[in-house]
Amino acid sequence: MSSRKIVIKRIYDDADDSDGLRVLVDRIWPRGVSKEQAQLDHWLRNIAPSRDLRRWWDHDPNRLDEFAERYEQELSDEDHEDAVDEIIQLIHDNERVTLLYAAKDKAINHASILQDYLRRHS
Repeated sequence: MSSRKIVIKRIYDDADDSDGLRVLVDRIWPRGVSKEQAQLDHWLRNIAPSRDLRRWWDHDPNRLDEFAERYEQELSDEDHEDAVDEIIQLIHDNERVTLLYAAKDKAINHASILQDYLRRHS
């Protein structure tokens, strides 16, 4: 699969025609973003890390590796199965899928972990 088929982008960045299908992968709606600004095609809340995992991690770079392991375990469990199946189908059905997230850090966020996971599993 082409690495360009699944991309990540902050929801606060302007939408672009090159985004393809725009999918919000956060559990909570991002502050200060209207539905019109977001220009979403899908919002998959259930593919985001669980509340407990998100709170444990708290975007601490020192916990990133363990967070990634725990998040990938969650993605493989029954609670995430439908959301993972849905996004994999969207990836197969579309030329390009942009995973949107609200985190401030463009390198340390759950969307980058999800992107890697989906590249290996779709």
